Formats: sequence, structure tokens, C-alpha cells
Amino acid sequence: MAKVRKSKADGTSGDVPELPPGVGGDGPTTGRFIVIFKDGAVGDPAGARAVLRDVAGIGDAAVASDYEDSAVTAEDLAQTEAMYFPTLGMAVVSGDEAVQAMAAGIADADSPILAIEPEYTVSALETSGPVALDYLRGYKAAVDHLYEQLTARGADAGIEEMPAAGFSDTAQFTWGLQATRVNTSRYSGQGVRVAVLDTGLDFQHPDFLGRAIVSRSFIAGQTVQDGQRHGTHCTGTACGPRQPASGVRRYGIAYGATIYIGKVLSNQGSGATAGIIAGIEWAAVNGCQVVSMSLGADIDQKLQQYDVPIQRALNAGTLVIAAASNNARRFQGNVGFVGAPANADAALAVGALDAQLRVADFSPRSSTATGVGGRIDIVGPGVNVFSSLPNAVGKQGFLNGTSMATPHVAGIAALWCQATGARGAALWARVLQSARPLALDSRDVGAGLVQAPQ
Repeated sequence: MAKVRKSKADGTSGDVPELPPGVGGDGPTTGRFIVIFKDGAVGDPAGARAVLRDVAGIGDAAVASDYEDSAVTAEDLAQTEAMYFPTLGMAVVSGDEAVQAMAAGIADADSPILAIEPEYTVSALETSGPVALDYLRGYKAAVDHLYEQLTARGADAGIEEMPAAGFSDTAQFTWGLQATRVNTSRYSGQGVRVAVLDTGLDFQHPDFLGRAIVSRSFIAGQTVQDGQRHGTHCTGTACGPRQPASGVRRYGIAYGATIYIGKVLSNQGSGATAGIIAGIEWAAVNGCQVVSMSLGADIDQKLQQYDVPIQRALNAGTLVIAAASNNARRFQGNVGFVGAPANADAALAVGALDAQLRVADFSPRSSTATGVGGRIDIVGPGVNVFSSLPNAVGKQGFLNGTSMATPHVAGIAALWCQATGARGAALWARVLQSARPLALDSRDVGAGLVQAPQ
């Protein structure tokens, strides 16, 4: 149920959705609201329109299913007073009076509305790269002693040890593809649809020419063409080619998958919940088995605007894989927390390792404030990750972040989907069960390092 407070900004009485603790009026919100309908109202555009009309006074709510392939236009998403997404049972609504009217009736058992929350902003989750030498020296000094202790303990427990020298890029493969056994996998992701919800893709990149790509922009005034770099890099890891046309080492995983590019982050690397919901709805309606989201907000509280749609997508056979955040500073003793939307119960939350299979300085620990939804579920390569970049900034390059670990897991999930036919919760379980255990704290690495089917 939505939390409410008993005064409006102008001091008059009235019930309006309350911001979560620690966020406040100056927090990362847009001024719009997310209305979450109960399960019984999911898939009922007429009923949702009636509620928005009769309760909120919104006479002409838009519905995602009225658009081709449920791909709402970015302009309508930004400008309409209300947009309803029937597959996920969510609406994005503008106007305090409309929201107050709906919030007032939530306590009624007959109300079709489950909750109302402020719409949050999100951003791309990357750090600069490649990692400098003094970073590596500092990391070594900070964790070697702990690693020695944990390795000894892990050997006693029968946990597989990491290679003494770690991994490194070769002329054939990135270190991440080697560590996750993608380089020896016989699967390509053929027949699987992977949606990357990010800043878009450079469609002129030589390594993606000729690929089957479906794309939509959910950012008003911007095309799907990547004007940042983050989306091109993440797409390259998840679904890049087996043999890059540009002649570099292989960096992509599911090279046979059909790519769905949803631009939900602007060319400045920012976005909001409405775009994420629109992207997930579009991906689910179009049968995408995997959604990769390397984005988030540092909010240590579960938000139903993410928890509910990601669960409903999972129930529909679409697994959402999300970056855990980059808010840790382990050198300084700060282990951080899993942010939103990765802290949703049904999101597969991904942390990051370096090439020595140590937890990255920025990769957070499982949260205590959000319970099961705040766990790190699995980890992937996230430091000095080589992948595609837009032509304008050099075609390929290194980035760091849980953003970079997430498409490793997404691409490998596509391989498992091809290999087993599993999707939804079954695919979730398969990915976790096949992970490589590590002699590290499970709060930091979850089930372990993601591994490709052989």
C-alpha cells in the first residue's frame, strides 16, 4: 500500500504519496507518479481507463497496447497526462490533484489500486576506465590478507579456488569471456531475444552491421542512436559478434541472439521509471526472454514501481537482469548497498569482479534494509571490460562498473535459454545453479561467478 502524509506542499490538508525516508522533496524524483494496479486489474485497459477517468478525472488516458508492438512513443510518454501499461498493470500519471484523488481511496478493499509512488530518476552505472595502476596496487594492499584467509577457508570447504595469476585479455578473447567459459561454449543465443534497456546503440558500428536489431526510443527528442557510449558497450558484451568485423578480440557473448534496443536513458545517461516500465512492457510483449538493465538509483529501499512490474515480467517469461549499483568504496571501508531497481525481489541483481576474481571496489554488498530484494544474486566481470563503443569515440574501449558485469550475465542467460529452453523463473534458477562458487563472502558475490553452458 502507498504511504501517505496528511499535508500538501502548500500547507492545506489532503493525502498525497509520501517520499521514502532519506529521499525528501529534493530527491531524485520527476514530479510525476507511478500508479500500481492490483493483480486483478492487470491487462484491463478499459477498467484502468475508467478508474483514471472516474476517480482521477483524467479523461483520455493513453494505453500502451494501442501502439504497434506496445512501443509507446517517447513524446506521448513524456506529455500525456496518464499512460497505462496493461501487461505490467502500471500507469504513469501527472498532476497532484489526480494523484491525491486516487490515493484517498487506496485503503478501500475494493480499490483496484495497490500503491502510488513518486516517479524516480535513474542513471547509467559505470565508472571511468581502464582502471589505473595505482587502483590495482591499492586493491592488492586492501584485500590480499582477507583473500588469503578466505581462500584457505574455502579450500577446507571444497570451494573452487581462483587461478593464482587471474585472467587477462588475449588476442582471441576478453578476460571476461574466459572467466565465464563463454570462449568454450557451443551456444550462440540463436532463437533468443535479448532486450538491452540503456542509452541506445551506435547503428553504424562495423561490428553490428547486418545483425537482426529491433529498436525503440523512449526518450523524447532523441533517436535510438547512442550519443553517450554506455548502451553500445553493454550491448557489445551481451550480444556482440563472434568475430568482430573490426578485427579485435571477441568481446560479445550471445552473438546469435536477436537484439532489442530500448533507449530508456538519454544521451546524458539519465532516465526515469516511466521509460523503464515502457521498455520492460515492450520487451515482454515482444517475447524477449532476457532484459539487461545497467542502470539504477542509490535508494536503499524497495520500491513497488520496480518490484511489481519486474515480478509480473518474470511471470510472463521475461527475466530482468539488473546492475546492483556502484555505490561501494571498499578501500575506504564502505561496502555500499544494492540500489533500485536491482533490489526488486524478482530482479537478478549483479555485482562485479576484477580479473583476479576479487570483488570490485565499487561493487556493493547485499543490503540489510531491503531484505531478500537487496541481495547480490550473482557476479560477473566488471573491471577493465573491453567492448564496443560508438565509432565517434574509438569503436572499442574499456569501462568499469556493475553495468559491465550485468550484460555478461544477460548474454549468458541467453545461452542458457537456448541450451535448455528455460525462461522466466526457470531461467533464473538455471543461471544461479550453474554459477561458479567463490571463496568470498556470499553477501558480496551471491551464488558466485556466472558460467556459460558448454
